[in-house]
Amino acid sequence: MTFSLTGRCERTGMFGVAVTSSSPAVAARCAWVRGHVGAVSTQNITDPGLGIMGLNLMQQGFGAKKAMEMIVGARAFSEYRQIAIIDALGHTAHHSGANTLGTNNVVEGNNCIAAGNLLSTPKVPEAMVADFEANGDEHLAERLLRGVEAGLDAGGEEGDVKSVGVKVCHQHDWPICELRVDWHDEPIAELRRVWDVYRPQMPDYIMRALDPRDTPSYGVPGDP
Repeated sequence: MTFSLTGRCERTGMFGVAVTSSSPAVAARCAWVRGHVGAVSTQNITDPGLGIMGLNLMQQGFGAKKAMEMIVGARAFSEYRQIAIIDALGHTAHHSGANTLGTNNVVEGNNCIAAGNLLSTPKVPEAMVADFEANGDEHLAERLLRGVEAGLDAGGEEGDVKSVGVKVCHQHDWPICELRVDWHDEPIAELRRVWDVYRPQMPDYIMRALDPRDTPSYGVPGDP
């Protein structure tokens, strides 16, 4: 049903999640990030509230492992949930309940964690982590997208994925990158195309938010 990669950039302090699924609009429910705090992927039979809870607990000062213990203990139906967390220091934690679907696995790496369920092979998260760790000089969104591509190449889900998203935050209250393909026959390839369009424009959008006085032309009809 879902495989995801949650990571931190050690160079910049960015946090992000990339997630893909055979279900529609997966990133709308599963990917949660917050600047200076961390990131959470909540998946399988998803409770989006777990992502918000995880971020709030880490913002209060709890590390990934303690936050995970508190999440699992506080909410009903934890046996149906699969959750991956990374905190501000790059520490990770995970939970896969007894009712996690099909072949499932979680692999922790250096500043990253990959999780999946209904996988074609448990090696999918291994491939994602290996790719993430091999591309440390790249932008975090690029590393996350490459990781998902590697997971697909390693076998992906039992069925065809139909949606995907990547969400990255840095120093602000809002994500600097939140790209989604909510229903497509080849969503990961389509997200690659969207990212390649957005990536060179991303600094301009950040500048427009912080100080619009010196931003470049908007590049749309009617803008002088």
